[in-house]
Amino acid sequence: MDWDLVYYIEQMPPVHLGEFEQIVLLAVLRLGDKAYGVPIRAEIENRAARKVTVGALYATLDRLEAKGLVHSWFADATPQRGGRSKRYFKLLPAGVEALSGSKAVFDRMWEGLHV
Repeated sequence: MDWDLVYYIEQMPPVHLGEFEQIVLLAVLRLGDKAYGVPIRAEIENRAARKVTVGALYATLDRLEAKGLVHSWFADATPQRGGRSKRYFKLLPAGVEALSGSKAVFDRMWEGLHV
């Protein structure tokens, strides 16, 4: 067993998510195998009632992928899309853990408050 690797993993700081990162991760999780740009954007606009630019969405998805929270891949190009392929996203276990951690923090912060 490589103990240096185990030590490193145990010492990794928790991932802190911004509000929009949480919203994007939740949309990807909710959409499952249908999570690509257009439905992710629509899910956020419908559920969060806020406009999302394509640039902001993909910048956030790229950042989440760089953090190791989501994985993306390109599907086969189709004639219906003018030969372009869809870029799909999937939440990784680290993404689920980051979301759970963020929810736990907010649950503790809201505990006992009534607004």
